[in-house]
Amino acid sequence: MRLPLAFFVFAALTPHARAEDIKPAIIYDLGGKFDKSFNEGAFRGGQKFTAETGIPVRDFEIQNDAQRQQALRRFARDGNSPIIAVGFSHASALATVAPEFPATQFAIVDMVIDRPNVKSLVFREHEGAYVVGMLAAMASQTGKIGFVGGMDIPLIRKFACGYRQGAHDAKPAIEVIENMTGVTGAAWADPVKGGELAHAQMDRGADVVIQAAGGTGLGVLRAVADAGKLAIGTDSNQDGLFPGHVLTSMLKHVDNAIIRGFEAARAGKWTNGVESLGLKEAGVGWSLDEDNRALISPAMKEAADRAVAAIVSGQITVHDYTLDSKCPL
Repeated sequence: MRLPLAFFVFAALTPHARAEDIKPAIIYDLGGKFDKSFNEGAFRGGQKFTAETGIPVRDFEIQNDAQRQQALRRFARDGNSPIIAVGFSHASALATVAPEFPATQFAIVDMVIDRPNVKSLVFREHEGAYVVGMLAAMASQTGKIGFVGGMDIPLIRKFACGYRQGAHDAKPAIEVIENMTGVTGAAWADPVKGGELAHAQMDRGADVVIQAAGGTGLGVLRAVADAGKLAIGTDSNQDGLFPGHVLTSMLKHVDNAIIRGFEAARAGKWTNGVESLGLKEAGVGWSLDEDNRALISPAMKEAADRAVAAIVSGQITVHDYTLDSKCPL
């Protein structure tokens, strides 16, 4: 395999770094590490790990599905470990490659793979979606809010279900208009379609629209901002993309998951199995900064803070669609 120039090292080693401990690597999903969303969160995690430890992180941006196995094997043969594959679409490739390199530590984000040398990093997105659903309902003037998902998969249905639950708990009469972009991987990279779906929802009265659609979601954010309505970002903090028109972002801290994985390996505490990250573990959250502070009233912030505390304590249970596909709302 002839590798493109997309292999990078985040930073040079500092004199005190113990680079012999681990040789970490990240393989991004389609869309690349500057997608302003999911992959970029992983990139930031690698950068932060390097800044804190001086240990370089090697990375690769795949251009097609065939490169998944190729990149995993190349990193493993080069002695990289742990190797973190970002996104459920790497599941088949990793399930094939991991047994070939039993001494290599692998991890995958958003999928569970039962292998003795694989850590599965999953998120309780529905918990964060509940909180931003509450905020969407409280901000709405029309009593109608929207949800634009990317690929129609259980993970995104889980997100939508949590969003609905939070919205209805805040305003029982709220109407949630929901659309998915498609059923293939192309649904994550179609901003034109995202904008069209957002416009259709706004034509039906939605004045707050969340996107959970990767690169497609950038089209949602732009369409909503151009219409003078409010959008909600996901994965990364997208408040600054259209200041004054992004109510908040549902943060999925892939960066924290990456750092936790690398730190565990560095400390000799790497384990296989499933690690679930929600509000309690700072795996998900919501954004409040200079770009959206004027949009979040004191009552909204108070409600969001109460919801976070109640979910962490177990007082509120957010429905998990992946465990029960019958969303109660």
